Amino acid sequence: MTLRVLADSVLADGGVSGALLAYIPSPARGVWQLGPFPLRAYALCIILGIVVAIWWGERRWRARGGQPGAILDVAMFAVPFGLVGGRLYHVATDWQKYFGADGNPVDALKIYQGGLGIWGAVLLGGIGAWIGCRVYRIPLPALGDAVAPPILLAQAIGRLGNYFNQELYGRETDLPWGLEIYRRVGDDGRLDMMNGASTGVVDKIVHPTFLYELLWNVLVVVLLVYVDKRFRIGHGRLFALYVAGYCFGRFFIELMRADEATKIAGIRINSFTSAVVFLAAIAYFVFATKGRETPEQLQPGASPRPWPWQIRALRAAGAAPGKSARTGESTTGIDAPTSESAVSEAESGSAEPGGQQAGETDESSRTASEKADSGKSASDKN
Repeated sequence: MTLRVLADSVLADGGVSGALLAYIPSPARGVWQLGPFPLRAYALCIILGIVVAIWWGERRWRARGGQPGAILDVAMFAVPFGLVGGRLYHVATDWQKYFGADGNPVDALKIYQGGLGIWGAVLLGGIGAWIGCRVYRIPLPALGDAVAPPILLAQAIGRLGNYFNQELYGRETDLPWGLEIYRRVGDDGRLDMMNGASTGVVDKIVHPTFLYELLWNVLVVVLLVYVDKRFRIGHGRLFALYVAGYCFGRFFIELMRADEATKIAGIRINSFTSAVVFLAAIAYFVFATKGRETPEQLQPGASPRPWPWQIRALRAAGAAPGKSARTGESTTGIDAPTSESAVSEAESGSAEPGGQQAGETDESSRTASEKADSGKSASDKN
């Protein structure tokens, strides 16, 4: 990518003063025709992000002790749900574009033209992942921790699609890194900013909010990887940090946007959603089970997973490995309750080596002794 340099030099007081502005150009087009088939940069970025997330998520899952192939298995549920959820959120929050006076409802189905709301994608994608985890009997919180950094990196890659579509930019600016928005026209010569080709005419120079979000996402990915290695957190708490970190940055980036958007109490709905989801993610991080799951807990069917609303059962299922009543060594991935009867049985039966066998030996000894005494008495009588 090259930078277009605009120079404006004027004579003043016998000297020359120059002002140089280096702006970021938008791509000349975002769609290429391969015969009858359109090749869209937006779709390619989304697909690349999904592939990277599955590949890296698989490596992280296996490093945690999970079964190979689990991420791809769950992705078969999560990805379709996420795409549908992302589109539904976008259409719901920008319904005027599709169901307004000048809208076309059929365009709501044209996902290739851009428009995926991350909130809907995470919500329905999470539901799809939960279904997949129930099917394959693996813990969803642990899987969420494994895929949290990869998902955010996939979001960063997906933002490049907005760049090719010339969408999701901010207010006009004269900053050196401002983004040039070109006028695009279609083959029929009509204005088509989404699918057309650039005329070279700069329509306006704006904040590249897609780039701000991309850079913020990459920064949070680095922080998540560091926190995960340094503190070894688990039970969904790393996923909560991903959500909170993304929401924090998105809240401020959203304030730079100038495009039309649905508002609640004068606040853009995406800013409102960012704040609410941020608080929910922080609450989960604070109250969720501490520590990290053992590799045994990640195996299919290792322990029954309670329903999401069974908070106390979830905490119990994710508790640290239990301790043996006698040795204090770890036994299972879940705390095993001990009772006085169990302890007394351990003391009476297992305290001595071969406790039960010793009892049986004593019984046999007494029986043999009694038989010997009976034999002796009989001989005396004879």
